[in-house]
Amino acid sequence: MRILVGDIGGTKTALAIAAPDAGGGLVLHHPERYPSAEHAGLESIVRHYLATHAVSCSGAAFAIAGPVSGRRSQVTNLTWQIDADALERALGLSRVLLLNDLEAVAWGIAALAPEDVCELQPGEPGAVGNRCVIAAGTGLGEAGLFWDGHRHHPFATEGGHAEFAATDAREWALREFLRRRHARVSWERLVSGMGISALHAFCCEYAGGRSPQPVLEPAAVAVGAREGDARCVETMALFFRLYGREAGDLALKQMALGGVYLGGGIAPRNLEALRASAFLDGFLDKGRMRGLMTRMPVRVILQPQVALLGAARAWQDDQSPGRPVVVAG
Repeated sequence: MRILVGDIGGTKTALAIAAPDAGGGLVLHHPERYPSAEHAGLESIVRHYLATHAVSCSGAAFAIAGPVSGRRSQVTNLTWQIDADALERALGLSRVLLLNDLEAVAWGIAALAPEDVCELQPGEPGAVGNRCVIAAGTGLGEAGLFWDGHRHHPFATEGGHAEFAATDAREWALREFLRRRHARVSWERLVSGMGISALHAFCCEYAGGRSPQPVLEPAAVAVGAREGDARCVETMALFFRLYGREAGDLALKQMALGGVYLGGGIAPRNLEALRASAFLDGFLDKGRMRGLMTRMPVRVILQPQVALLGAARAWQDDQSPGRPVVVAG
């Protein structure tokens, strides 16, 4: 088996060739990253990739940052519309599988080595059960893994677009601040890269100043926090607490006793700040359910290619219905 795998997001598109290794696992060959917005669509990137590396493949699996309906998907933060049937015809592939990007991350969890994760909370020893994944990056993705007693079954959600709920006066002010800019305030408006920029603008205004023009990029806010800038420090503290709150709400809804996994780029790039933050305070702050929350392992995914590995595993399972590809571990 040699298949093309892709992780298609609003910021970047990652491609690689996945093939089995000698131990029965998967290895990725010729990994490449492309700025998504600089290309008209996925087909042109794939053509360029295949020509550059002079490789052939029997099929493809693409993890899409957006909802997948049947054989089609609209990338949430791009204008791209992706059609699996059209890609099969245009590229001469026998089979193209589309799946949500967080569903792909969920598939990839079983491929992670111990060094591919960082533990924030150990949880209950030997924890087994449902799992969930939440990933703050360009947007906010969420997925679940149902445990049937023998294996995990990943499934996609669009939970990042659920409505944000304020809990105190500052958060009500934050909600009104965002309502002036957006008709609806979802969790993605706060817990994401764009959320960091929005939170920084809010913190500046809430402190009695003016929103910076233009708004700071999220990476600049993170750097400012490390350098001790007061508004940036406040921004990142608020961001991590909100991240923890939404991760905890997702874990409750999924009854994720088997583990909560943080994907996306923000957590691993700001790992020390995350570990020192109020993330776990927000995660555990669930009233009578606090004891339940302490039983859930919480881990950060450090492996940047987890979605590519997961897409390959999903393709394997799609070709062999019922095959127990995702197992406890």
